[in-house]
Amino acid sequence: MNPNIPSIDQLKEMPLPEPVGYAPQTWGWWVLLALLIFALVVTGARRYWQWRRDRYRREALIRLEKLQRRSNDLSALRELPELLKRVALSMPSASPVGAAVRRFDLLAKRTLNSTSMSTDRTHSRASPLPQGSPAALGKEDWQAFLQQHSKQPLPADFSQQLSLLAYAPDATLRALPPDQRQQLFSTCKTWVERHHVAA
Repeated sequence: MNPNIPSIDQLKEMPLPEPVGYAPQTWGWWVLLALLIFALVVTGARRYWQWRRDRYRREALIRLEKLQRRSNDLSALRELPELLKRVALSMPSASPVGAAVRRFDLLAKRTLNSTSMSTDRTHSRASPLPQGSPAALGKEDWQAFLQQHSKQPLPADFSQQLSLLAYAPDATLRALPPDQRQQLFSTCKTWVERHHVAA
């Protein structure tokens, strides 16, 4: 036997390489992963905030659907203008800080007016509603408010139709044709679904 020929007993098994990990190997991938997680958290938080902010809209649409099922009932027709006013009052303001400042200014004006009224009775009382509040709007101002917050054109006499529903005698409401009633419900539903709210 030749001593220079290696024997099979001398062969050693090669060690296997370390398994490749699933974790990123460089810091750039960690940064990218952190940015992706941050973007997902921000997107999820924003969607949740929008979902909570639009709660009034979902509740109004449920109520509107119930009213539409009873469109032959005069009380359902009379509730439409009230429902739209409630939706308008429930709309989130453009700036919560601005709303707080307006409430503070209103409170300050009431306090000043009440002290000045005690000394001078000729001054009129302050209005309990802030200037520009949807509850204080009527006729052309209410129509302008509805149109301003609508993403599509409304009928030019929409606010007049709503005031007709609120204040007309029962006989006038009974005389409304069914297609006009359905058109009113449809317009109200479209406005509630798609009205614009400042972010």
